[in-house]
Amino acid sequence: MVSATEIWKSTAAKLEAAAEANAAQLSAAAELLLEVIRADALVFTAGAGHSLAAVAETFYRAGGLACVYPVYHPELLPLHGAQQSTKTERRGGLAEEVLAERAPGPDDVLVVFSTSGVNPYPVELAAGARRRGAAVIAVTSRACVAAAPRRAPSTLVDEASVVLDSLVIPGDASHPADAPRTAPLSTVVNAFLWNRILAEVLDRGTAEGLDVPLWRSSNVEGGDEANAALLAKYIPRVPALR
Repeated sequence: MVSATEIWKSTAAKLEAAAEANAAQLSAAAELLLEVIRADALVFTAGAGHSLAAVAETFYRAGGLACVYPVYHPELLPLHGAQQSTKTERRGGLAEEVLAERAPGPDDVLVVFSTSGVNPYPVELAAGARRRGAAVIAVTSRACVAAAPRRAPSTLVDEASVVLDSLVIPGDASHPADAPRTAPLSTVVNAFLWNRILAEVLDRGTAEGLDVPLWRSSNVEGGDEANAALLAKYIPRVPALR
């Protein structure tokens, strides 16, 4: 029987491998986010199915960027209907419906989380953002993209300005090693890569004198007061903050 220590060591090794494999891409992604902050623009974040866990990690999160606009459609969330969420992600045209409500512009960046990177919604979302002049950061798995059946004319890798490879294997599971069936890693790796970017954004932004807009926990002294100013600034542009 596998021990908790073995699982931890295996996961830690995979996170280290993802960080090393994406060193240049993490720096490029951080620069795109810094450009958003310099322009006082927005970082749009999107996903479908369980990739929406990564979107939740980016939005209204203690220690997270305040200038984040979560791109969301209820039918994409498994909690609102598991099978329906899969069908919705595979439905062509939905991305344009979502972008018609609010789309990123040339000063903004879109971050798309999608491990398979082949379904119409994330692919068309990235393509639509690029047509509107926005840079696109894809957090995906090149191995999964290569193995998955094509459901769109292109893939998320094709449509992205910067690609972060989670190194997740097809199927997402990681245990047991010889025939993986459980212990999926994409959520863990997605959160890790995102927070690596945030750390670099803060360090580089601070070095150049930028005021990096970060949420404080509302459960620490002064948190509510610090967040009040950010809410006042971003609520008019990010309705989900209401």
